[in-house]
Amino acid sequence: MVRVSFQGERGAYSEEAVINFFGNDVEFLPLPYLSDVFKSVETGEADYAVVPIENSLEGSVSETYDLLLKSDAKIVGESILRVRHCFMIHPDAELSKVKEVWSHPQALSQCRIFIEKMKLKPVPFYDTAGSAKVIAEKGVLTAGAIASCRAASFYNLKVVKEGIEDSENNFTRFIVLGKTEAGRTEKSKTSIIFGTSHSPGSLFKALKVFADRQINLTKIESRPTKTKPWEYYFFVDFVGHINDQKVKEAIEDLKKVTTFIKVLGSYPAELI
Repeated sequence: MVRVSFQGERGAYSEEAVINFFGNDVEFLPLPYLSDVFKSVETGEADYAVVPIENSLEGSVSETYDLLLKSDAKIVGESILRVRHCFMIHPDAELSKVKEVWSHPQALSQCRIFIEKMKLKPVPFYDTAGSAKVIAEKGVLTAGAIASCRAASFYNLKVVKEGIEDSENNFTRFIVLGKTEAGRTEKSKTSIIFGTSHSPGSLFKALKVFADRQINLTKIESRPTKTKPWEYYFFVDFVGHINDQKVKEAIEDLKKVTTFIKVLGSYPAELI
């Protein structure tokens, strides 16, 4: 059976993304930290990992980008999950006595309107499902959790309200990590990281290699190098597979105008 790791507890949104991509017939490996999830693939503890990389409302998951820079794991797929938040409490709790809401900071941010309307104190937690698990296991009666309805079912909590996110356009993109390259498909996407010299026009020269070949960029993200202040690495997603001729040519030309380049993987695209 395929072993798939993810960050958080059972019932986490990352687990839903695992099911979306692999189905239910896998061995789930929940881990406490994103760094542990990456390491599980690198060491062979897991065959694959699923990690969040961006949310349509709150933006990029910076830690994932930073870990991609250092990891030798390859991106082999992606999964887009519609995130539907639920507010849940212990079955013995009285809603009028619930004063706090626990969840991951991103989930709390995505449900600001509901939290303010309910006059609850938001308390950041390491994981959405983790907050539900602690309320269930410790019998907490004065705090509720924001997590998936799957988590409520998993930990036998009472769902007070479903769909409490501020916007219906709440989607999270997850990437699937593995050790070997994914094969080419009709809808392939490639992700890379590169660095440029700190000089005028350096980023323009790098992006021009794609424009010259009409290669469509679907995302560009900058992250601090953490070696020198105000210098950045650039993460780029584009349409095409690393084995396509024009992509090969673009990468070769890109090497000439960058200081560093790393191919993170080519994989079947769900979002283009």
